[in-house]
Amino acid sequence: MKRPLQCILVAGILISASRNVSAQQKAQFTQYMFNGLILNPAYAGTEEALSLTFLNRNQWVSIEGAPVTQTFSGHTLFTNKHLGLGLSFINDKIGVHKNQNLWTSLSYHLKVSQNAFLSMGLQGGLNIRKADYTTISGGTMDPGLINSNFSHTYFNLGMGIYYRSPKLHIGISAPEIIPEKFSVSDTVTITWQMAQYFLFVKYRISLNDNLDLEPSLLIKYQMDVPISYDLNACFVIKKALTLGLSYRKKESIDFLLKAQLTPQLQFGYTYDYVTGEVSNRSSGSHELMVNYLFKYTQNKIASPR
Repeated sequence: MKRPLQCILVAGILISASRNVSAQQKAQFTQYMFNGLILNPAYAGTEEALSLTFLNRNQWVSIEGAPVTQTFSGHTLFTNKHLGLGLSFINDKIGVHKNQNLWTSLSYHLKVSQNAFLSMGLQGGLNIRKADYTTISGGTMDPGLINSNFSHTYFNLGMGIYYRSPKLHIGISAPEIIPEKFSVSDTVTITWQMAQYFLFVKYRISLNDNLDLEPSLLIKYQMDVPISYDLNACFVIKKALTLGLSYRKKESIDFLLKAQLTPQLQFGYTYDYVTGEVSNRSSGSHELMVNYLFKYTQNKIASPR
């Protein structure tokens, strides 16, 4: 078949008629350590200024119907420095499916020591799912089995906590805690997404005045799905250039680069070398990130008087 991912999904729905069908469609990112709002609403406001991030991911290049994802997020800290606000939009396309997420995040930041903060966050938003099965059925699919043009809008909630200090970052989150279910016919019900939980840990080790090492770990848990994890190590050179290497369990080895072009503007790129089941059919995955931080250093000018 010309579209293997799409046809496999449709075949699974047909075979599983009169049963529940489960599918995990949450978008995946490699540069999560540079854009924490994607995983944890408590991250909103942690950069203490308005931060805007755009990210584009092309996963499993050369496989037709593979995921393509864009996300735009922004967050800032209110003047009282206790409340943060964030907004995220994710556009994800895989095969005949188009998934869009619009989220608003609110966080509270509590200073627990001289340079350490504990943040708590909540988020709420809409998930919009669309699919056009006529593009793979050739117009021959029985309309009693599945709607040829499917659309579903669903409200969800998420929460998280985040501890940060100059050296240590720890975050625990559940971005979507309400299971998402819907019926596509009288006999088929899809559980699109179950609650997923994340644990993120990052630690900074100063090797010398110009070089830092930042190892990090991301653990992902979802009910009835094996625990997955990402291991990462980044070298930060003169706080301007970041070079990193990641391993995603049974999926890929990832190469990371992030450049601080100006004090406000940074650019990131990752290449995922696929090692999992699709490694013989894909040339890898690419991810681009652009971030702008509206934070400026004021130069003190002495008055001539």
